[in-house]
Amino acid sequence: MKNTQTWQEKLNALLDCDLKSLFPLARELRRKLYFYVGPTNSGKTYQAMQVLKEADCGMYLAPLRLLALENYENLLAEEIPVSLITGEEEKIDEEAGHICSTIEMTNYSQEVDVCVIDEIQMLGDPDRGWAWVNAIVGAPAQTVIMTGSVNALDAIKQIADYLGETLEVVKFKRKNPLEMLPHATPMKHITLNTAIIAFSRAEVLRIKSQLSKQHKVSVLYGNLSPEVRREEAARFREGKSDVLVATDAIAMGLNLPIQTLLFSADSKYDGVETRPLTPNEIIQIAGRAGRYGHHENGYIGATDAKILAHIDKQFHAALHTIKPPFQVKATTSQVLDLAQHLNTDNLFKILNYFSKHMNFDGPFVAANIGYMLDLSIILDEKKKLSLEEKYMLAGAPVSIRSPLIKSAFFFFVDSILKKKVVRYKSAVPTTGIAKTQLELLKAEDEVKKISLYLWMAYKFPDLFPDSKQAESARIKVNQYCEASLKSNKQLKAPERRRRRTNPKHHDTYKKSTNGRNSGGSREKESDKKDGSRRPRRSRRR
Repeated sequence: MKNTQTWQEKLNALLDCDLKSLFPLARELRRKLYFYVGPTNSGKTYQAMQVLKEADCGMYLAPLRLLALENYENLLAEEIPVSLITGEEEKIDEEAGHICSTIEMTNYSQEVDVCVIDEIQMLGDPDRGWAWVNAIVGAPAQTVIMTGSVNALDAIKQIADYLGETLEVVKFKRKNPLEMLPHATPMKHITLNTAIIAFSRAEVLRIKSQLSKQHKVSVLYGNLSPEVRREEAARFREGKSDVLVATDAIAMGLNLPIQTLLFSADSKYDGVETRPLTPNEIIQIAGRAGRYGHHENGYIGATDAKILAHIDKQFHAALHTIKPPFQVKATTSQVLDLAQHLNTDNLFKILNYFSKHMNFDGPFVAANIGYMLDLSIILDEKKKLSLEEKYMLAGAPVSIRSPLIKSAFFFFVDSILKKKVVRYKSAVPTTGIAKTQLELLKAEDEVKKISLYLWMAYKFPDLFPDSKQAESARIKVNQYCEASLKSNKQLKAPERRRRRTNPKHHDTYKKSTNGRNSGGSREKESDKKDGSRRPRRSRRR
């Protein structure tokens, strides 16, 4: 009986966790928290970066690899020594006092003067919110500056109260006004410096083909690599294209000369269902119009009168406040301790147990992260992997719903088990341009496979030695994708008849409901690949 009680007492102690105690360095510092709060185009991130630049040492934590890279280059341009760290690459300057990093790669053991945490409202994201929670609680900086929208204000106040740390809220106002257009704007009346928003890859490419007869068109969607998105954005910014067609991948961090932003739809598929756009989504996307320094005013509209009515209503509605509890992911030590107490190395069982039984002090809850559970099922079949290896691999940038990426993941994991060296080999052409949407899709997925290889090389450098070759191949494949998108030639779409007769046909590739950025993190977006079927809407009566 005594042994049983001792075991139960130890388990209870393990399951009761004070989150802030997991970040001892942050607790040693007398931190001051700042929340630079305001709408898009209010200058809050710019001002935060100015504070970072003036510090002797600092850390910028980005939601996307693209933003980490951009700020890394901005610091270099001002001759500020800086390092770049993402889930698949490191550019280390041993003399640098500054770091630009994707948020999942935060170093909690390196003290800095200033830490900027960008897009703090992402703490409410069901898959990635844990990374922002960890950063708020554990950033090892004397000054922690969070930037984000007002719907995160109450959440930040609650976490600051839990930490017992001083919070100063600095409010910003939008620099340029946004105006709702009174009437719908048909495609034939599209003018220069206009962005059209759609919510699937196939729809973006369809609209591009339609507009290319009269305009030079750039496109942005989630399945494109950060490099191609950057090039497409640059073409539009530099006037080499006059119209932009994009999904909600446009909503975070891009500063573009959009004067008029038009919605071509008022609903999106979110990975579970097709639902109406929320006020938060509409306001975040709409904020890309009328950027300071480009235009004095921004205009919001739609390509259809019914869509415009919904957009108008939601645009003027109140933002939905992010409410607790806020999700927390298991640490490696927690996983290992639970395995010992539960007498199992089954990762799926351990993660489920964590989510159901872990108790946190403060406004937090144990997260049951869907993509990690999906991968844990696969990894649990690999009996020779250690539990620590399985948990690490469960965080890989992989979508098991993409046959190419899933197959590559299986191959890479088996190679790790066999201690077999994996050489990078390209599986797509890199010359000419794509003639069909499927050819372009294969190239886009090849870039994701390269990102997975580079992530593996970061974790297992001896087994994945071709980082330079993979990076070189990524440049060539990205150039192939960019050339295909720059061309005004129409990309042939999948045959509709075949898709109707065989609903499971996805032209070899399927889009995951959980996209990943190449910094070891996921970018949630409603990018369904061509060949996928939208859920039918019920008829309105």
